[in-house]
Amino acid sequence: MAVSVRDVAVAASVSVGTVSNVLNRPSKVSPATVERVMQAIDELGFVRNDAARQLRAGRSRSIGLVVLDVGNPFFAAVARGADARAAEDGMSVLLGNSDERPDRESAYLELFREQRVNGVLVTPVTEDLGLLERLQSGGVPVILVDHEAPDSDFGSVAVDDVEGGHLAVSHLLEIGRRRIAFVSGPRTIRQVADRLEGARRAVAAWPDATLEVIEMPSLTVLHGRDAGDAIVARSPDDRPDAVFAANDLLAVGALQAFSLLSDVRVPDDIALIGYDDIDFAAATVVPLSSIRQPAELIGYTAVDLLLKDLAEPDGLHERSVRFRPELVARESTAR
Repeated sequence: MAVSVRDVAVAASVSVGTVSNVLNRPSKVSPATVERVMQAIDELGFVRNDAARQLRAGRSRSIGLVVLDVGNPFFAAVARGADARAAEDGMSVLLGNSDERPDRESAYLELFREQRVNGVLVTPVTEDLGLLERLQSGGVPVILVDHEAPDSDFGSVAVDDVEGGHLAVSHLLEIGRRRIAFVSGPRTIRQVADRLEGARRAVAAWPDATLEVIEMPSLTVLHGRDAGDAIVARSPDDRPDAVFAANDLLAVGALQAFSLLSDVRVPDDIALIGYDDIDFAAATVVPLSSIRQPAELIGYTAVDLLLKDLAEPDGLHERSVRFRPELVARESTAR
């Protein structure tokens, strides 16, 4: 049977209220009494029911984080940064994986609401933010991560993905490529749509350049390989001479199709650039060019904004942060 607060009180010859003060407000109790109660706790093996205490307080010491794909190293790094900032305030991060599915996203948001998290960080699957608006109006602060929503009341931390898409395709054009393919995930994902918009703006500045879109069901290595296989299946004259992938996982899959399963040479026949600059982008069979965004800093900053919202709900602190992307050129786009 679990040891109760009352058991500790009896063993230490104090009241239940005194035990509660020792656990929650030790400064209100004499040092001798604190020592006696702590000795009883050690001898009995008492473990406080923190969940019940948090339930009575109306809030846990947790923050909910929902990302598109927990298997993507970019989002793993975002979670690492979020966890680091939360730990500084003695809080923990509960991680949910939407798997790019609105129903899973909704299920995690409801779970976090039931668990009375202090707030939610989320990378939305779609532009329908109605559930997030209801969550925030119910008293749960929401910070969008790797996503901007300028027409909403949400705080947000993101990278300028339009500029990132422009950087990627401008780089391909500057090394002499003109037939560009954009391998994307679902365009309902805001980041994908923004990167495509940046790519289109870059191509529009070059009259002899073209851009085709190869849309895949998700942002994974498997679907990147499918896109690469489809390109390889074409006649050489009908293939693009450069590919911009919406993230590094798609780019890695395309690189596998080009380098391991065909005679297509990267970058000689097809130059290739990804997005995110995940840790192993530089370690692929042909080191991958990419657009870098500061993943850990994004997560860290998102939690920081959330904690400021909790401390000063009506404060004048900055509520939206936008980082600039950076081109990292490697062998996959060598001239």
